Amino acid sequence: MQNTAFETNTTETDPEVLLNSFFLTFGDFYKDQDEEKIRAAWDFLIQKTHDLKRKCGKPYYLHPMRVACVLAESRLGADAVIAGLFHNILEVDPDSYEQIKENFGEDVAKICYGTSKITNLKINSHSMQEADAIRKMLFAMIDDIRVILVKLADRLDRMRNLNSVSPEAQRAVAKEVIDIWCPLASRLGMSELKSEMEDLSLKYSNPEAFQQIKAIVAQKKTERAEYLNNAVKKIYTATEKVGITVSISSRAKHFYSIYQKMRKRNKAADELYDLLALRIICQTNAECYTLIGIVHGLFKPMEGRFKDYIAMPKANGYQSLHTTVICEGKPLEIQIRTQEMHNIAEHGVASHWLYKKGTNHDLVKAEDLSIINQLRVLRDEHLTDESFFNELKNELLGDSIYVFTPKGDVKELPAGANAIDFAYAIHSGVGEKVVGAKADGKIIQLTAPLKNTQIVEIITNPQAHPTQAQLKAVHTGKARQKIHSWLVENDPTFIDKEAEAKREASILANTIHSKQVAAQIREERKKRREKSQESQYTGKVRVEGNKNFVVSFAKCCRPQPGDPITGYVSHKKGLIIHTADCLTFLRIPGIENRAIQVEWDIQSPKKN
Repeated sequence: MQNTAFETNTTETDPEVLLNSFFLTFGDFYKDQDEEKIRAAWDFLIQKTHDLKRKCGKPYYLHPMRVACVLAESRLGADAVIAGLFHNILEVDPDSYEQIKENFGEDVAKICYGTSKITNLKINSHSMQEADAIRKMLFAMIDDIRVILVKLADRLDRMRNLNSVSPEAQRAVAKEVIDIWCPLASRLGMSELKSEMEDLSLKYSNPEAFQQIKAIVAQKKTERAEYLNNAVKKIYTATEKVGITVSISSRAKHFYSIYQKMRKRNKAADELYDLLALRIICQTNAECYTLIGIVHGLFKPMEGRFKDYIAMPKANGYQSLHTTVICEGKPLEIQIRTQEMHNIAEHGVASHWLYKKGTNHDLVKAEDLSIINQLRVLRDEHLTDESFFNELKNELLGDSIYVFTPKGDVKELPAGANAIDFAYAIHSGVGEKVVGAKADGKIIQLTAPLKNTQIVEIITNPQAHPTQAQLKAVHTGKARQKIHSWLVENDPTFIDKEAEAKREASILANTIHSKQVAAQIREERKKRREKSQESQYTGKVRVEGNKNFVVSFAKCCRPQPGDPITGYVSHKKGLIIHTADCLTFLRIPGIENRAIQVEWDIQSPKKN
């Protein structure tokens, strides 16, 4: 993606000039009512933020305008662009929600509310807050994916303008983007945005490697252009002979992709050869397959490097044919796809909101994205455990493999998943009874990592059941949760370490509470000694001044009149009285929230 309307180093700050620049760039896409609505939104933003400055000294409204431009570059509708302008406005004016809803519609207001909920979440710390942040962020996608599209545009602009913060802050933001936002953009099929964010993350997280790759790519630019032009001419000549009209573009691979190859192969950038790629755009699926034959006739294909994502699309909707061939003694990657496939490949889920002149904007078919279906299931299960969500982050945002059932159904699993995970992906009942598996007709170990495109058959036994060994072996959240639940309910030898850890944490919390209570007890005893000299206990207990309560006294501490006491309501025995320093009482889970203030009833002696 390019900074079409605003370069990151722009010095222009006049609101009217900025808005006119926006429509000068994107005016063909936003006309009539859309233009009027966007202009009104800009005026509303300026009214709210005109005098606000950021830490760098620049006007507050520059960033929202750049975010709106990123969304407009993707040809998203007016509502998404306006939500980009307003994405942080609830932080400035929390009461503006109703104004936005009334003036710009409920959709815009909901998107603004959704983005505001995840704006300040700290998702780069390994804590429960991280798990909760990821949960809120991912679940926000279910109701309206535009919430995440706006947030991705926000993150991209932050990366484009990261020079003004310290190197430590740059590295922290770069890590968050590479860990969370780039994989999320990938799962949504937004490859163009993902690639730019990856390159910018590399620039700030490893500037030395970035500059090295940049220099090598620049040095070989002339040599690369001649090499690619020769390949392009051959393909054009061959396609003209068979009457297929195509457009071909050539490029060097993105810096981050080159960096990953350097790490994987332990080589310097100048030692890598498969850094170049061609993309061939045609009109129909049939032409795609004809073209792959033409390409393999012109250049020798490399074994094992052909992938058919048309017959088997990726989970994010991506379709294309991939092959790597030897051209003039060097590897050359070639992608073949239709124009419609190309739109989806570049913009992913955002392509469903592309502005279409004379028609309404299409709503995204969220059910077509596997990540949305996975999130719906997880939301319905009300999961909150920290360790589970750490795995969830890897499962949903990490690399995936696609495995077939014998009937041809495709199951998406995280890389490293095994046959047990696959069995639970089919159905929980299959997972509980799994005893063996075959991959492509051959027996495999249940715990062996599955490979992409394998046909896997699950062997079950009605006498089988989940085991603790299986719990340690699985990689998916669903399998882990189902096995864990079965073991807790049915296996008396199973030690639930997670539950034990929670109990220990509760006891620790109660211990801290008991120290506070002990200090109160000492003070109370002092007062009671003074009071007991003048008073006589009746043996009854008062609750909020009322002594007509039926109570029972705990046998563990046997409170006596005059002892400092406390109480709590038992579900079976009613109000139970303990001494205030009773250890049994202090160890009751959550007792700090269940305790009731009570006191002994006293009768003052009659005066003569």
